[in-house]
Amino acid sequence: MRMVVQRASRASVTVEGRVTGAIDCGLVVLVGVTHGDTERDADYLADKLVNLRIFENGNQKMDLSLLDIKGAVLSVSQFTLYGDCRKGRRPNFMDAAEPEAANRLYQYLNDRIRSLGVPVETGVFGAMMQVELVNDGPVTLLLDSKKLF
Repeated sequence: MRMVVQRASRASVTVEGRVTGAIDCGLVVLVGVTHGDTERDADYLADKLVNLRIFENGNQKMDLSLLDIKGAVLSVSQFTLYGDCRKGRRPNFMDAAEPEAANRLYQYLNDRIRSLGVPVETGVFGAMMQVELVNDGPVTLLLDSKKLF
């Protein structure tokens, strides 16, 4: 399971002209699921995400987590995180999980983050979405459960 994590002062996702999720201070998380990912991957990344100390304290040092600042997550499913661009000019997405399995783990991840005390707003799984955000910092990080265990 992969995440692109962006610290945001505000963000929203729109589907067919309707805002489906919006946050103020928090994290925009683009989520990709691959074959073989399990609830263990989601549990690990949920815990890592809510405790990641990437918000500034009073001394402008990154030392606070989402839990500390009472921030929120805007979670957006994104199978293209598993796009392979090594050959040719058009990516293949063979490493992305099948939609049914990916959606199940994506929903599980969001529920797990909520259970850890962080509000989660979402896009719509499988839909064309427009994501707007003000990346604060900018701060952008990559998390991959296969590289973190």
